[in-house]
Amino acid sequence: MKQILIIEDDPEIIRLLEIHLTDMIYDTAKAMDGKEGLQMALKNDYDLILLDLTLPSMDGVEICRSVRAKKNTPIIMLTAKSEEIDRVLGLEIGADDYITKPFSIRELLARIKAVLRRSEQKEVSVTDSSKINADGLEIDIDKRKVLLEDQKIELSPKEFELLVLMASNPGRNYTRSELLNIIWGYNFEGYEHTVNSHINRLRAKIESDMANPTYILTTWGVGYKFNEDSIL
Repeated sequence: MKQILIIEDDPEIIRLLEIHLTDMIYDTAKAMDGKEGLQMALKNDYDLILLDLTLPSMDGVEICRSVRAKKNTPIIMLTAKSEEIDRVLGLEIGADDYITKPFSIRELLARIKAVLRRSEQKEVSVTDSSKINADGLEIDIDKRKVLLEDQKIELSPKEFELLVLMASNPGRNYTRSELLNIIWGYNFEGYEHTVNSHINRLRAKIESDMANPTYILTTWGVGYKFNEDSIL
């Protein structure tokens, strides 16, 4: 049975979520305090976290960052705020999806199913090989591990998925909109700069020279591609 952690300080929303998630045969745990929720998220292995943005003692942004630093648990952020900066921030710190209150319970349940389904698939690659080697960079898709000159590189789930997708299709140009749709699973039109942020963080971890990248190249006027000349 899938286990979902609800970190939310509104008892009515918790009750509503528990009723519907239980009907869908999900097991739920809850925390109404930010610090307590973070402790539960790090201590236990949940299949999904529903995370409110505004919480007592620690906000959802800080919780998401802390979880992402140690775990790949899928996260859907819930918030009453609808400003663009909140949505962008939620996606850029590693949330898998984002929904604003008041939300349709049917829409939320559909998004939960989609995020869990993508998590189960574990890979976005179409390659037949479980490993990709590219000029000092080794990507082990099955183990979700990346080595650069034999040194392990820690990537967030979205950074890893971006790297695998592009490295599996070297030379193919991806627009920012395409990457948003493929990696995040929804058409976040207008949020292409979220891709830029993830690409920049990914480059900072795997490129020795950000100004002259070896692996992830910018195709001006289009988007990004993985350097086909680096593939071994």
